[in-house]
Amino acid sequence: MNKQFDAGLIWFRRDLRVSDNAALCLALQACKKLYCVFVFDTEILDALPRSDRRVEFIRESLCELDTDLRKLSGQAGAALIVRHGVAATEIVALAGRLRVQAVFAAHDYEPQALARDARVRGKLADAGIALHTCKDQVIFEGRELLTQAGTAYGVFTPYKNKWLASVTAQHVRKHDAEPLASALQPAPADFTAGVPTLAALGFEKTNLGQLGISAGASGAHQRMEAFNERMDRYHETRDFPAVKGPSYLGVHLRFGTVSIRQLAASALERQRQGSRGAAVWLGELIWRDFYFSILANFPHVAQGAYRREYDAIPWEHGKPANALFAAWCEGRTGYPLVDAAMAQINQTGYMHNRLRMVAGSFLVKDLGIDWRWGETYFAQHLNDFDLAANNGGWQWVSSSGCDAQPWFRIFNPISQSEKFDREGKFIRRYLPQLAHLPTALLHAPWRASAAQLQEAGVALGQNYPLPIVDHAEARARTLQRYAVVKK
Repeated sequence: MNKQFDAGLIWFRRDLRVSDNAALCLALQACKKLYCVFVFDTEILDALPRSDRRVEFIRESLCELDTDLRKLSGQAGAALIVRHGVAATEIVALAGRLRVQAVFAAHDYEPQALARDARVRGKLADAGIALHTCKDQVIFEGRELLTQAGTAYGVFTPYKNKWLASVTAQHVRKHDAEPLASALQPAPADFTAGVPTLAALGFEKTNLGQLGISAGASGAHQRMEAFNERMDRYHETRDFPAVKGPSYLGVHLRFGTVSIRQLAASALERQRQGSRGAAVWLGELIWRDFYFSILANFPHVAQGAYRREYDAIPWEHGKPANALFAAWCEGRTGYPLVDAAMAQINQTGYMHNRLRMVAGSFLVKDLGIDWRWGETYFAQHLNDFDLAANNGGWQWVSSSGCDAQPWFRIFNPISQSEKFDREGKFIRRYLPQLAHLPTALLHAPWRASAAQLQEAGVALGQNYPLPIVDHAEARARTLQRYAVVKK
């Protein structure tokens, strides 16, 4: 094969795997010699708390990626170079040090990443080095799917129909690096220190292992194998937080320890075989592409409402708003399903998708808090935080986004609890102080008699709070609040 470059550098970012890695394969096809690097970017890390599961997940995934690269190349020295600093600076310096003619990476879509990549591209160009990027973390990107009028989609169902009509075997084909792996090169002698420890990065160990979250491609494989056994029932189980229904692959998709093409191909095949569960799950993967498309084509959503008129909503503010927000963050709202959901995210970095809608709706439409406050909190705490999906989800519950729930639709936290945690298993797991309440009273403890509360060991206002708002009254206030956008 006639290769374009004598030497190149592959920059791993959100694609921490060797299997079905589009950028790795592109680089191997183009370069006679290829070096591999990951940068712990201090522009990102410095804004994080010193105990962050995502940093630990990335580090453990890099240890496995390093091992997998060595196996793939057949050379013990063909290791991953790991740097710790400002990515835009480190990549340019390393490319110069290794005397490569090109740097390769997978596309990244978030505003901060786009700005970083623009800086890197410019600095590399000044040094006579090319930056080549390619699609890897979505099936369709940017303006690949457009309406008949040539515009980006703003409604999900037509987008989904176009996605399903457009996807081909080529879109979900596997990129195989193995035939080209001999191009992988050992790192220079002074770059062989391996993956730094958490302490060396300035971080502390978390409860990641205790939560049973296995990092790396092997962890993703275990999750996928387990989900394959229940995928056909996904449509029946996905809304119930006490049931093992979801795939739990969110964090693996976020950091690319699994290929979206592999997941989409699996879902498409099962759907063709008649699996309704697989069809519904595929729909969730398409929602993910949709939100990436929204971020790319309507970048203003990163700062404000997709539907700009919703920026005029008068949200609560000042000390009362701060107190309400703190109660929501800490799971002290007095509504058990909301509080259990917040306990889940605070303890594990995960929140069930149904609960993301319930907790989000409660913050925005019961408490009257700006949805961006909740978006920021989830961004800080979710292991699988992804700007496009997180922003899309919050705009959905606030009715300000594309194809969002109507502004007058307001989740009732009690009926949601009774419907989706009917037996109270999820609530009891995360709110043990309520565990002995009769199930009929668990969803609204304030309805219990004094005797029932005493027998269950519940002291409202002491070991469990009274409701901080009355839902019916809050609903009325929300309808008035949203009057500014009423059509």
